[in-house]
Amino acid sequence: MREKELAKVISQKCIGTGVYSMWIETKAAQTAVAGQFVSVYCKDKTKLLPRPISICQIDKEKGRLRIVYRVVGEGTEEMSSYSAGDDISLIGPLGNGFMQREGKKAILIGGGIGIPPMVGLAEALKDKAEVSVVAGYRDELFLTKELENAGKLYIATEDGSTGTKGTVIDAIKEQAVGGNVIYACGPTPMLKAIKEYALANNIECQLSLEERMACGIGACLACVCQSKDKDAHSNVNNKRICKDGPVFLAEEVEL
Repeated sequence: MREKELAKVISQKCIGTGVYSMWIETKAAQTAVAGQFVSVYCKDKTKLLPRPISICQIDKEKGRLRIVYRVVGEGTEEMSSYSAGDDISLIGPLGNGFMQREGKKAILIGGGIGIPPMVGLAEALKDKAEVSVVAGYRDELFLTKELENAGKLYIATEDGSTGTKGTVIDAIKEQAVGGNVIYACGPTPMLKAIKEYALANNIECQLSLEERMACGIGACLACVCQSKDKDAHSNVNNKRICKDGPVFLAEEVEL
């Protein structure tokens, strides 16, 4: 069982409109793997539930993690006010990370705020596999330098301002991006399209699901998704995204 921890903010900066990057000194860095998340508690005690934030980068040697998040409500608005030296209360690492397939040609796909986890995964796979990264944005780009350092980067934008105009699937087809295994994180419509593409092309596919969470440790059943098999915990066809995921094999879940 993970324990709540009082960690320390090392640095924070705004890297896009409403998008913030924070490095945190935390015990969670010792065991974290790409694809996991931390749950951050607000200092405002009227906000009881923690905010789940994906891990972007892991520095085990220095005992620190990087999170990149978008301000979407009062909790993340509070987080955006933190600065170096501030305490930050969190629990983690939580969930199951990506199953890293060594020696396989990897396609990493991130959409919107699902892009940050791809940075840490690309770094973890860099010396184990050939890595291609496909990143989908509405318009404004972020984390492109980090992604380019870890693999070949392809970009899709909704407005066509950079790279392929359209979706990540459009970019994969236009650029003929090939691989043996797909790792993806992003909004559900994007993940559904990726699952269909992977199944049609007989490619192994791992999906990291985005969902609003409450407890973050699998107790409350607030973040379930429909699954192919019955869950041993609830005996119904669902999976707890925070506990059983957030990463699943594509064929395990119904989107």
